[in-house]
Amino acid sequence: MGQEASTPIDESTPPQTLNARTVEAVASYIKEGRARRIVVMTGAGISTAAGIPDFRSPRTGIYANLAKLNLPYPEAVFDISYFRSNPLPFYTLAHELDPSRYKPTLSHCFVRLLSDKGLLLKLFTQNIDCLERKAGVPNEKIVEAHGSFARQRCIECQRGFPDDLMKQAISKREVPHCTQATCNGLVKPDIVFFGEALPEAFHMNRTLPAAADLAIIMGTSLTVQPFASLPGFCSEGVPRLLVNSERVGGLGSRPDDVLLLGDCDEGVRKLASAIGWLEELEALFRTHHSDQSQKAQTDVPDLQDDRLDDEIAKITKDVGDSLRISSQHVTDMHESLSLPSGTAPEAPAVKDKEQIQSQTGTDFYDPPTVHHEKTDQSRQEIRPGESHSGQDVDEKVEKPAVAKWHTRSPDSAEPKSSL
Repeated sequence: MGQEASTPIDESTPPQTLNARTVEAVASYIKEGRARRIVVMTGAGISTAAGIPDFRSPRTGIYANLAKLNLPYPEAVFDISYFRSNPLPFYTLAHELDPSRYKPTLSHCFVRLLSDKGLLLKLFTQNIDCLERKAGVPNEKIVEAHGSFARQRCIECQRGFPDDLMKQAISKREVPHCTQATCNGLVKPDIVFFGEALPEAFHMNRTLPAAADLAIIMGTSLTVQPFASLPGFCSEGVPRLLVNSERVGGLGSRPDDVLLLGDCDEGVRKLASAIGWLEELEALFRTHHSDQSQKAQTDVPDLQDDRLDDEIAKITKDVGDSLRISSQHVTDMHESLSLPSGTAPEAPAVKDKEQIQSQTGTDFYDPPTVHHEKTDQSRQEIRPGESHSGQDVDEKVEKPAVAKWHTRSPDSAEPKSSL
């Protein structure tokens, strides 16, 4: 299970469970009480209306803009090895993506509504922005496949770190360190970086969609494995509704797949209206947005685009500044030690991702998404206990070989998993 063909269903093929492949048919299925165990899978698209920039879009994507800066490659900001040597760019980015600055969208509120009505079996999300929690979805109903900003810990001793100190560090763009005096290791949020294992909760619940009687997939490109395999675990005959800007994965290949293409919030609005929940949904949304117009957030995409342009420009500038600060810090350290120029060990040339992949066979895992847009090709899945080469391994994401001069001892410990 989890793997399926991506060929679209022939339009002449009748649905097995629904009376039609339409949003109205899905609404009727819910109103009739036939959907009592709904699994929701979310990604990038449900948070863009909140003003959070995505990572992969060509114009506003964070990666596209970070590519202009002095990083070995844009994704290095989420690489555990690079973080060990230079954590400041990540914390500069974290300051701009601080979840406390953003509010839930209609899509987040719809998931909350499903939970309130006792219909939500589980929410699987790729996002790290915690907006599902802020919308009021219970913690026990959420599986954060790529971790989140909800918790943080030392990457050396795994000791938890106080929430208030973390918020203070992110607010000030400071790098927090372990509160245990004998450790003083770097602290980071429980976000899955390159080289770290996915959360245990994801693996424990991965096959749960097989127990669902309806799956709703919203705002995800379904290119990052193993998350992309989740819809495939749904049993044949179980309706699957895709609310997304485009058709993705194998969705649309089964008789009871319904594609609602376009903006996520608008799609959710159509579904809620067809069920008869629109008034409840908008009332719930207003509880989180009492200080701003609902129309401004959900109905004016041009304003959203302008806000995203401003946000990505600021993020790029701030991360660029942090890289210059980091470089100046090394220069100042050399001068304070009266080291002649060139005394520091020369770092080997940093290889780009394509070169590393061709030489090592590494299948790169995309870092945790605040948002992921469409990539050029899907990642292959590494199942527990096996690698691409067939060797037994623990399931974790492979890290790129980032060559940087470390101020840490050469025999320092390898990165540990943060679960």
